[in-house]
Amino acid sequence: MGLIPKETIEQVLASTDIVDLIGSYIPLKRAGTGYKANCPFHHEKTPSFNVSPSKQFYHCFGCGKSGNAIGFVMEHEGLLFMDALKKLASKAGVHLEQEPDDPRARAARKSRGRMLDLHREAAAFFHQQLMRNPDCKHGRDYLKSRGFGAEMAERWEIGWMPENAQPFLAWVRKRNYTGKELVACGFAGLKDDQRPSAGLYVRFRDRLMFPIRNEIGDVIAFSGRQLREDPRTGKYINSPETDIFKKSNVLFALDRAKKAILKEQTVILCEGQIDAIACHEQGVENAIAPLGTAFTAQHARILKRYAKTAVLCFDADSAGIKACERAFRELVPEGLSVKVVEMPEGDDPDTFLKKHGTDAFREKVATARDFFDFKIETARSRGRMESAEGRVEIGRECTDLLAAMDDHSARDQQINVVSSLLGMTSSTLREEIGKAIKRAATQASRPSYQREDERSAPQIIVPVPLDRTVGFLCQLALSSPQAQHFLGEQFESLHEAKAWVEGVGLLEKILASAPDAASSAAVNTFLAELKPGEQMALNAQMATTDEAVADGLQAAEQSLGMLSAIVLQRRDAAVKSALKEPGLTPARMTELLEEAKEIAALLRWTGRSQYDDELPRETIKQEKKWTPKWKK
Repeated sequence: MGLIPKETIEQVLASTDIVDLIGSYIPLKRAGTGYKANCPFHHEKTPSFNVSPSKQFYHCFGCGKSGNAIGFVMEHEGLLFMDALKKLASKAGVHLEQEPDDPRARAARKSRGRMLDLHREAAAFFHQQLMRNPDCKHGRDYLKSRGFGAEMAERWEIGWMPENAQPFLAWVRKRNYTGKELVACGFAGLKDDQRPSAGLYVRFRDRLMFPIRNEIGDVIAFSGRQLREDPRTGKYINSPETDIFKKSNVLFALDRAKKAILKEQTVILCEGQIDAIACHEQGVENAIAPLGTAFTAQHARILKRYAKTAVLCFDADSAGIKACERAFRELVPEGLSVKVVEMPEGDDPDTFLKKHGTDAFREKVATARDFFDFKIETARSRGRMESAEGRVEIGRECTDLLAAMDDHSARDQQINVVSSLLGMTSSTLREEIGKAIKRAATQASRPSYQREDERSAPQIIVPVPLDRTVGFLCQLALSSPQAQHFLGEQFESLHEAKAWVEGVGLLEKILASAPDAASSAAVNTFLAELKPGEQMALNAQMATTDEAVADGLQAAEQSLGMLSAIVLQRRDAAVKSALKEPGLTPARMTELLEEAKEIAALLRWTGRSQYDDELPRETIKQEKKWTPKWKK
């Protein structure tokens, strides 16, 4: 956040109404002074996602996700902070002025900017080659053979990398890009990793170049389609992973499809880029495709932000059926229902659309079969159900797939379907599912060095401990200017409490920063600067009520008195415990008795006299009146 002044971030937040923002992604319903919805970040049937117009922040009581407008866009669209801020600033008409950052951050940002520039400019270069280079006639002919014209190539900025890489390298030099940058972006590789001086090779040769874009439309990689058959290389070659391109985080055409997916709450998952493009060109705009790799859990998490149902539209061959099962295993744990389009043998979405038209394809999607119905009927049509062994094998496969479902009600519904189709009792199927779940749990409990998938597992964020009274004081400091000013003068009382009560350090951090409590934008900007665990704790505290405290100053005075009493009680318990320790020296005994005497006096003053019976008599006799500093 060091690149953007705090005042600018506050301006963006002040110019963005979080209700309007979130309402553009998911349907909100009025609930008292706020709004509610089913949480877009986890599967639920009863709304626990709350949006506060007064505080301009959201909180889910189900999964704990919370934050401001920038945080919502980051979470919902999978964007970095700067990308989310730019998106909101653009909508709000706020100009982002950047201030100097530390050298390493500046270098990293410059490198990322150069990589994005190179990809964007390369996409334009490749597109020009496709449209104008006489040597690319075979590329243009191929697109025509697939039913695509120049308009489609322009809409998707499809390009061509020449067989002879020299024109591309000359263009790179003219643009002042370096060989090191070509390697970093995946356009080229070292001929010899041990001898960089051996030179570079260009990765793509005589291929149609399909730009791969992130969710906000930046070109971050390319997929090259072979034009002349060569058994030594694959039909498609994607850019290698780079600092700006991670295959498991990217879905082809999602930048174009996400609005339609949100509107229809359904995503059509195709097997390849051409299929996704064909759908969009025919007006089916909620179609996307993975990048020639297996569908991943991260892909499923991304789609969960936009859709409730995934319709798989893969090839009808054995590989396509296996791909359906892999996608199902990733999608259902995220709460998405899965359906499968039954494509005619030998057809894919592209060929089907060209043969039968858009209406017929839409009808196919509308009548897509539930996953298990499709799986079992496909097995039956292929003769796998004709033997007892085959039925047992199908039953085992279905059991493992059902065990992957986290939604118990959805699983129960599918159990009835599967047991009926397989001719087995639902109780038997449930028993086998229970065994499968235990096997999966055993697998998950293995040490991390035995589990490759755990190496990239997301870190679990835990809220920092926050005492209830301290939490309320934090809330007052962030919502009442008078309370914040008063608490800011209670340094000694708070410093003493820090050793006895959890969360006082976080309260001190609020008071040290002193965000404008009258401005939700200033408060949310401050919260965004905190560590994730601190944000989580404060957001949960602030989400407990949406009603402003009538008299913040009075509430702060009373709550600080309660905090002082809590500190005294805990000091009292510690002293009593110490007095019971064996082998105390006379000096230590005297010291503890003096402290007990002081605590007894303070407890008497605060009305905690129920503790007096446990204190030594001589301590109570010498009690002195005391007025806490915050009352003087």
